[in-house]
Amino acid sequence: MGSTNLNRRDLIKRAAAIGLIAVPGVAALSSCASGGGEESKPVKKGAVTKDNPFGVNKGDALDVVVFKGGFGDEYAKQWEGVYAKSWDAKVSHLGTQEITGKLQPRFNAGNPPDVVDNSGAQSIKLDVLHKQGQLTDLTQLLDAPSVDDPEKKVRDTLIPGTAEKGFFGGKMHALNYVYTVWGLWYSGKLFKDNGWTAPETWDDFVSVMQEAKKKGIGGLAHQGKHPYYMNVVIMDLIAKTGGLDSMKAIDNLDPRAFVGNDAAKRSIEAVYEIVDKGLLMPGTNGLDHVESQTKWNEGKALFIPSGSWLENEQLKSTPEDFEMTFLPVPVLEESVMPFHALRAGAGEPFIVPAKAKNQAGGLEFLRQMLSKEWSTSFAKEVSSLSIVDGAVDEGVELRPGIKSAIAAVDACPAEERFDYLYTEWYSAMDESIRNATAELMAKRIKPADWLKKAQAAVDKAAKDPASKQNKRD
Repeated sequence: MGSTNLNRRDLIKRAAAIGLIAVPGVAALSSCASGGGEESKPVKKGAVTKDNPFGVNKGDALDVVVFKGGFGDEYAKQWEGVYAKSWDAKVSHLGTQEITGKLQPRFNAGNPPDVVDNSGAQSIKLDVLHKQGQLTDLTQLLDAPSVDDPEKKVRDTLIPGTAEKGFFGGKMHALNYVYTVWGLWYSGKLFKDNGWTAPETWDDFVSVMQEAKKKGIGGLAHQGKHPYYMNVVIMDLIAKTGGLDSMKAIDNLDPRAFVGNDAAKRSIEAVYEIVDKGLLMPGTNGLDHVESQTKWNEGKALFIPSGSWLENEQLKSTPEDFEMTFLPVPVLEESVMPFHALRAGAGEPFIVPAKAKNQAGGLEFLRQMLSKEWSTSFAKEVSSLSIVDGAVDEGVELRPGIKSAIAAVDACPAEERFDYLYTEWYSAMDESIRNATAELMAKRIKPADWLKKAQAAVDKAAKDPASKQNKRD
């Protein structure tokens, strides 16, 4: 396992305090049935009480669909088993990566599931669902009593700032459940074996990749078929170079968000330098996330960008002595934000469709997800991060990647953590920027072209009247 300068007991306490922890030892819970989706009329609400704030009726079936990606779906089956027992309910379960393919016809027919983990490359665009009135307002969830302490509202049990990721037009419509850290990752063992030091500046970042190239190792692998991952590096670099104002300019659709923004210009030119100097892992532009991450695990590249789900997603292909380690994106000269600044926030959006048959059950399922019991079972199952503040206990074995993510968050003051919102607010804009990044990484366009394409996507989004509902200060 990797080492850390933090005292282990303090590390665990701090991890528990911010929800960044993986916990073994929670008893496995039985899962329920599979399938679901038979058309029927919405069920009637039951009596509303403090313990049943949404009026769930015992015996009413619940239909759950979960993205079966980096976290799998076993954790959800455990939750469903508890729900089924508590409410004497049949719970149907579908774990899939084809969220749009499986669910778009059901949304169109007015027969959606009751709970959806709307994640992955094939997720249904949340901003589109919101425009169509397909999402239940989850502000009522935030204001409901907490499962663990009914004197507290659910909103008061969450890591500060995490609920905002699911807001559209000032109201919450998606519960982003997983507290995520985004950045670069490397093998601690590979660095130790070669006597390399983890870079903090962009110049050192490029330099160590050049050293690796001499040894036949690619500098940077990225998930070429999914440019979202490379945009983690680009957008983090823009935020760190220009400060939070540069980040907010993108979210707020500023007419100079990219073109005319020196931080964006310097950042995209720096990223293109990796391409121009031949420091990409050969073939990475044509690989999906599993293929590129596996080659990285095999030592074919020094770095790869991802969120903190990476360790769990790569368990089967990561060598035991790999020492997966997190690295905030290195900084350019005269950056406004320091090296230790990082992107951290909520991900993995769960929704309750507006036309769900058992809307009350869907809301209650989400409320239970934010309990200590369910949060702990999730952490145990997937060894990842949670948005519930202080939801897990001591007595844990931490994997190297989680240790390093905890240490990075611990080293970063709250005011120097940031997160973008445009990816949820403006899916078409996000897609356009991803496409431009794919072109850039394949050397089909230059940095100036990327900036123009990205700005055009911003300008197009700004013309949509719905964009006036979203604003960050």
